[in-house]
Amino acid sequence: MANVETTITGGIAHVKLNRPEKLNGLTLPMLGELVAAAHHVRRNKGVRAVVISGEGRSFCAGLDFGEVMAKPVKIVPVFLPRPWRGTNTFQEACWAWRRVPVPVIVAVHGHCYGGGLQIALAGDYRYTTSDAQWSVLEGKWGLIPDMSGVQSLKELVGIDVAKKLTMTAEMLSGERAVELGLASEVADDPLAAAMDLAHELTQKSPDQLAAAKRLFNRSWNTSARTTFRRERAEQLVLLMAQNTAKARKAAFAKAGAKQAQLAEARAAKYSPRVLP
Repeated sequence: MANVETTITGGIAHVKLNRPEKLNGLTLPMLGELVAAAHHVRRNKGVRAVVISGEGRSFCAGLDFGEVMAKPVKIVPVFLPRPWRGTNTFQEACWAWRRVPVPVIVAVHGHCYGGGLQIALAGDYRYTTSDAQWSVLEGKWGLIPDMSGVQSLKELVGIDVAKKLTMTAEMLSGERAVELGLASEVADDPLAAAMDLAHELTQKSPDQLAAAKRLFNRSWNTSARTTFRRERAEQLVLLMAQNTAKARKAAFAKAGAKQAQLAEARAAKYSPRVLP
């Protein structure tokens, strides 16, 4: 039975970690399933947004060391990088979601440790319960985050915070994770909030969503001049795209309908009243 399930409905791909009896602890096969899921979603032109969540009482408690270390020899091929991607399987299980050209929204509850935290950081937006537990847990085992987490931490928090979290394996609540910038927003029901945002995004131009994600991901740590050049290039393509024309037409139609409603309301308010 697959421990990573993907369902696509209404343009939304829901990717669910499904090993609840082990708090969705990651195994080597699960890492491969995550990579396959990301690559599958990336190729699917009908997908407009992705939601990643965890089944049961946790999002993901990190790597299942007992399962993984039972056969250490199997770690070697998973650890070796693929030259054409620049990542190994551990890293690609997270970073592949950065390559998906649509928004990726993560819903966190319960435990979000180690590899689970690194999966969450690979998303574009992260909802969390206030009492969820976040930790760069690798430090507890004398390790460092090596599933693309260092790159994600660089983009989200200051270097002092990144060092402290990595060195201490400090436990953070969901609220504290939001304060530090690891999580985006607190929600009572992160999955429902993630789905609501995903539904909203499916109404936008897919070209615009892809361009925005690509532009921010590629320009966040570059010079202003490089960012300006990429802005111009992305905008030029969007100005000529059919989806942009559709979005513009829909926006004008919506604005026109709203103006008509306002005019009708004003007319009703100021029309002569007939006395009984």
